[in-house]
Amino acid sequence: MSERIRPNILMILLFAFILIVDQVTKSWVVQHLNEGDCLYVWSFFNVVRVHNCGVTFGMFKEIAQPIILVIISLIVVSCFVLYAKQNKQYRYPAVAVIAGAIGNVIDRFRYFSVVDFLDFHINEYHWPAFNIADSAIVIGVCCIILISYIKGENHV
Repeated sequence: MSERIRPNILMILLFAFILIVDQVTKSWVVQHLNEGDCLYVWSFFNVVRVHNCGVTFGMFKEIAQPIILVIISLIVVSCFVLYAKQNKQYRYPAVAVIAGAIGNVIDRFRYFSVVDFLDFHINEYHWPAFNIADSAIVIGVCCIILISYIKGENHV
């Protein structure tokens, strides 16, 4: 297989994997849990069903308009596509960010909100619920920052 084709196939597979796992898990949660329900898994982890109408951790949900959030997400995706095209070492982390953002955009069309369900906690302190797409975005951004740091770049 050509050295130029293999990275593209791997990026497509990564994108598809993240998007499919994200959408399948959200569909399962919507089909099996009512909003606000909590499924105990471990002493530090529950599966909950939360609909996030805002942005990260539910911020700005009172003023957030779904179409504006979709447009902002698509602008962010476009920026990451351009960034990854110009900087090949960032292409896999950028694909993770793009897949996560698109997964959450799909939710806004399907459910008119983003479905969050991963609930980690220590005693009574709960980290805000999140989903696979959110995880992909955070991991992708952290990898971009780490790569940039290792390379000695300061523009991220």
